[in-house]
Amino acid sequence: MLPLAYFVRHGQTDWNAEGRIQGQADTDINELGRRQADANGSRLADIVGRADGFDFVASPKRRTRETMERVRAAMGLPAGAYSTDPRLIEMHFGDWQTFTLAELEAETPGSTAARDRDKWNFVPPGANAENYQMLADRIAPWLAELKRPTICVTHGGIIRVMFRLIEGWTPEAACTGSVPQDRILELSGGRLRWL
Repeated sequence: MLPLAYFVRHGQTDWNAEGRIQGQADTDINELGRRQADANGSRLADIVGRADGFDFVASPKRRTRETMERVRAAMGLPAGAYSTDPRLIEMHFGDWQTFTLAELEAETPGSTAARDRDKWNFVPPGANAENYQMLADRIAPWLAELKRPTICVTHGGIIRVMFRLIEGWTPEAACTGSVPQDRILELSGGRLRWL
């Protein structure tokens, strides 16, 4: 069985607020995102104290690293004492990164229709682009390697995939589910729940 773990999505970025596709672009959290990270850290401190015996790991992107550092600081821990794992990076959206869906449609009408029909399996155009299934294939080994209680800061796509892998959600439910930036996802007893 998987160990106890807490997952935090990175705090809001300006691109999140604009509905802009970030994927693997390296963006920073904004002021609201900083408040979200601080609040999530305070909440984790209430839940696990100083998290003795926990591993801390984050995606290596700037938005996840700053979120993790703020979470740790709010827990009263040294901000930089955590590891990163590239498998926790968000899905790559190829040529679509930096655009909103409205911009893509304005540029090439009908370009997002295939994604609307099958979000889980759709691969955007461009080098290195991924779909949710490819992301699941990337994250499954990481999940299988979890041996100790863990606090993880990652991205929305990773969390959606975990609902498919751990809870058995349908592909459609997993890739359209809400992934709030101001809540903590608990993995306990092999089940996920938002706190």
